[in-house]
Amino acid sequence: MKRKIINDPVFGFITIPNDFVYELIQHPYMQRLNRIRQLGLAAFVYPGAQHTRFHHSIGAMFLMDEAMKTLKDKGHEITEEEYNGALAAILMHDMGHGPFSHVLEHTLVTQIHHETISFLLMQQINETWHGALQTAIDIFTDNHPKRFLHQLVSGQLDVDRLDYLRRDSFFTGVSEGNIGSARIIKMLDVKDDKLVVESKGIYSIENFLMSRRLMYWQVYLHKTAVAAEKMMINTLRRAKEVSLNGRKLFASPALSYFLHQEPEIADFTQHGEALHHFIDLDDNDIWTSLKVWADHGDKVLSLLSSGMVNRKLFKIEITDQQIPAEKYEAMLQSHRMTYNLSAHEASYLIASDQLVTNMYNEQDDSIDIIYKNGTVKDISLASDMLNIELLKKKVKKYYFAYLRS
Repeated sequence: MKRKIINDPVFGFITIPNDFVYELIQHPYMQRLNRIRQLGLAAFVYPGAQHTRFHHSIGAMFLMDEAMKTLKDKGHEITEEEYNGALAAILMHDMGHGPFSHVLEHTLVTQIHHETISFLLMQQINETWHGALQTAIDIFTDNHPKRFLHQLVSGQLDVDRLDYLRRDSFFTGVSEGNIGSARIIKMLDVKDDKLVVESKGIYSIENFLMSRRLMYWQVYLHKTAVAAEKMMINTLRRAKEVSLNGRKLFASPALSYFLHQEPEIADFTQHGEALHHFIDLDDNDIWTSLKVWADHGDKVLSLLSSGMVNRKLFKIEITDQQIPAEKYEAMLQSHRMTYNLSAHEASYLIASDQLVTNMYNEQDDSIDIIYKNGTVKDISLASDMLNIELLKKKVKKYYFAYLRS
């Protein structure tokens, strides 16, 4: 093939290695990711966060390529089929994401996880490509004999995380996420079919874990981004209720399908109708509808939609203590009186729950450090700087978000 190059703002020039990878990048399911922002609603906080899941997938493919070159240079056999399979697996790992990522899993597509949808889309392409993606699917589902390839796709130190931390840091301007991905990859090795990191790379791993923690609270769980997400969830929940009650609601055919029913896994499998509509759904469907819904006769839907379009977001408070029930009730009554709503209607103007996150779990998939004498230690034992107990600890915070009167 004629050499094709992508100019990436994070990693520079990325070469597409062969026709197989190029054809996959060109597939409509991959191109759909150009219409879905990587950070969903975080652009309300960081206006530069306009990059897409397609950007991220290309970057992750580049890092996968670099990782496999490193491992091959260190004497580990990776066949051409495994090489293409790993590149394809990481390219397709996000295909099952809908608009605004996890917002849809709380509103319109509640019975199936995005990773399962990714798997179903992979299977569908594999059928039309006469089994050409089987190795990629085996790597993605951890059914390939060389399990370290799956770790590169999905693990505590996978190329997915190595890309999104660098990329999200670049586009938000939050420098804490600017990890040394190149050095981490150069330090990778394999022992007993498991990814390990050479001991001289330990400081890069410590920085990676701390950066991830900082990025979660500064970007992914930034209070304004959380407020926008909770407001979007309530907007779509209200739109669904309005639709199910038989009121006319503007929506694209794809969005309309999910507003009018609650599809289950069976509706997605075997080329089901839900999967067909899902691949037509992207950020544009939601934003176009919100602009129209801002003038809808339903007062709740109108308030929420115009708030999303014009950045009149929920005000949010995040605390270490559970929100008192009396505070919720007082706000509910205030909204009822201000907007002349029923208690049920007013509840859409409030969101209250908890945020939970933990950065490292060695039971799930440890990050192992290998020393020159061949001994291996978990990073929690190898590091003399990190407070791994702090990173392992589940951080729980409570939020109370509500429409500004």
